[in-house]
Formats: sequence, C-alpha cells, structure tokens
Amino acid sequence: MKQAMIFAAGLGTRLKPLTDTMPKALVPVGGRPLLDLIINRLREQGYDRFVVNIHHFAQMIKDHVAQQDYAPLVQFSDESDQLLETGGGLKKAAPLFNDDEPILIHNVDILDNVDFGWFSRQHLPEEDAVLLVSKRKTKRYLLFDNAMRLMGWKNIETGEIRSPYEYVRRTGLSQHGEPFNEYAFSGIHSFSPRLFALMEQFPERFPIIDFYLSVCHRSKIVGLVKDDLRLMDVGKIETLDQAEQFINQ
Repeated sequence: MKQAMIFAAGLGTRLKPLTDTMPKALVPVGGRPLLDLIINRLREQGYDRFVVNIHHFAQMIKDHVAQQDYAPLVQFSDESDQLLETGGGLKKAAPLFNDDEPILIHNVDILDNVDFGWFSRQHLPEEDAVLLVSKRKTKRYLLFDNAMRLMGWKNIETGEIRSPYEYVRRTGLSQHGEPFNEYAFSGIHSFSPRLFALMEQFPERFPIIDFYLSVCHRSKIVGLVKDDLRLMDVGKIETLDQAEQFINQ
C-alpha cells in the first residue's frame, strides 16, 4: 500500500474570480480538475490510498470525488472549522493513515515531473522524512550537512537562520566551520507516520517546516536532490495556460 496526502484546503485567493464559486482543487487545467490530475497521476505510479484535506467549498469537493472511479480510495480530513496549515493539517489527518507506510505529501495546485515510484524508493526504513529539494533560486533555503541531514533554514535576504543547533544559529556553519549545502524545498516530501508522536506537543495550527526544524536534531530528516526538477505552481489565473502546456509535455 502506498499512501498520499493531498493538501486541498486552501482558499485559492490568487485564483479569483474562479475560486469565488469553486475550490482550487476543482479548477480545471486542460479540461480536468487539478485534484483529478494529481490523484490519477499518483495512481499510475502505485498509490492506492489518499487523504485529502478540505475547507473552502468542502462539500463541492466531496460531491465531485463521489462521482469519480477513484472515490473508494479517498478519505477526507475536514478543516471546515479552521485552516490548519501544512503541519496542523497533517497532524489532524493522522488517524486516517496506515501506521507503517511513508506518506507522500503533495499540494493540489503544484504540477511536477517527479517519478513518484522512484521517490518512494528513496525513503529508506531508517529515515523519518525525505524532503525533495533542488538548486532552484529562492529567498529561503534549507541547510543540509554533507550527509544531506537537515540542519536548519536560512533567509538569504534578512540573514535569519533557524536551527535547533545553537552553533548553526550563531555562525551559519557546520561544527567544523564548513558551509552547509543550500537547497530549495519543493513542497513535496515523504513522511514516516512514526513522526506523529512528536507532533503531539505542537498546537493545532503550524507549518510543517517549523516541525521539521524543531525535530531534525532528534529525527532523521534528509534532503533528496533532483537536479532536473520542474515545478509549476498553478496558483494564479495567468498560469493556467502555462499549466496546460506543462501537463501536455
């Protein structure tokens, strides 16, 4: 069994006016809703258990899924009362997952060129989470040592560094004075259910990166580099035509 969580609860404000009448999960790209595109692609790569979190037009998503052939494979984590961000959303959904298999985390409005069969094989049994990263230019980077273990986070514009290690926060360097490997996070990651126990101390609502940065000194959180990674954020009206070209390629 291969299981995945698809984050579909967001308001989709950048996709207005479309999202005034529908959730972003059902915004069509090439005539097909984003949610269908993601789930069917993952099914082709061996995934057969899906948890979808919902908030904005929640019932509309439920009604749509009920009409699809993949409906028996989907469970919903309902955040209608409050949006919980990525960490809080995953924590709330914990009871819906199988306890043994890693959970692929994917946003409903991101298209990519990842072979998820390959990605799932990279998550070794002793690893607690695998974060897909690349050399993409951004303002915020995750910091990894030479073994690709997560050590911290850096905002290159402000110089802010976050890490559970005091020497990293102070110097931005490793214990041996070496610079870290800096990579951009794709938002795609593989999460071991055994990490749920460490989430108990966290509030209802929090970003998943805050969680990883808080536990990387006591858990094995690693980065996996994909040099040819292509990501398409379908978060704005003007990107919809580009998104159609992306999936056709």
